[in-house]
Amino acid sequence: MSSYAPILVLGLLAAGFAVFSVTLTTFTGPKRYNRAKLDAYECGIDPTPQPMGGGRFPVKYYLTAMMFIIFDIEIVFLYPWAVAFDQLPLFVFLAMMLFLFNLTVPYVYEWRRGGLDWD
Repeated sequence: MSSYAPILVLGLLAAGFAVFSVTLTTFTGPKRYNRAKLDAYECGIDPTPQPMGGGRFPVKYYLTAMMFIIFDIEIVFLYPWAVAFDQLPLFVFLAMMLFLFNLTVPYVYEWRRGGLDWD
């Protein structure tokens, strides 16, 4: 149990900091709200009005964002693997090939069905 004490202390410290920060902002934050402060802000441009019900938003934006996140995470896993490639056993190579295959299949599927076309 003593080996878990630093982890417990770090968790308590993080939770204490979070509670302290939220409590502090209620005392030090702005008290006077007006229409300009509560209005949406888009880089100095008035926001475009949305139709009733929120309107439709193209799914391709979400697909692009998700693909960026997926490939960003892929790089996070590939970089240390590439650095230590010489010392790793064959099992790690096969595991990484399976990982890359699992990322390639949905990418090819999305590409083939036209999800990456911006017409």
